[in-house]
Amino acid sequence: MANKTEIKALEIAEETAKEQGVYIVDVTYRKSDGGYSLCYYIDKDGGTGIDECEKFSKAVEEVLDAEDIIESNYTLEVSSPGADRQLTKEREFIYYKGREVDVKLYKPENGVKEFTGVLEDYKNSVAVINVSGKEMEIPVKQAVYIRLSFKF
Repeated sequence: MANKTEIKALEIAEETAKEQGVYIVDVTYRKSDGGYSLCYYIDKDGGTGIDECEKFSKAVEEVLDAEDIIESNYTLEVSSPGADRQLTKEREFIYYKGREVDVKLYKPENGVKEFTGVLEDYKNSVAVINVSGKEMEIPVKQAVYIRLSFKF
């Protein structure tokens, strides 16, 4: 569950992301060694690189300073989601519909514990994954992970 700072940080940065041609996959606000860290994870078709992250960082920093939603000192970070990112939030599942995902279950389903398929849908914390033409409904809590499949 996102905290209030994460929700507000997402809301105020959505327009900036749209202007930049990127999608905010996730926002985290956490206590770190030196204080707090606010991290935006952004993506776009074809992936994001350091240039997109830097451009978004500068633009969103202005918005954050103007809105002044965080009272304590914090470090702003902008990153791509990463090739092996585990999907956890609804907006991630929705954004990555149609993409291939790797799944590992806590308990085997039909004798299978790990598989790869296409993320077809996501509703009420249940991912619908097409595995070789067969749709499987996987409650997220029953999965060790559901993450983007990445082939080298």
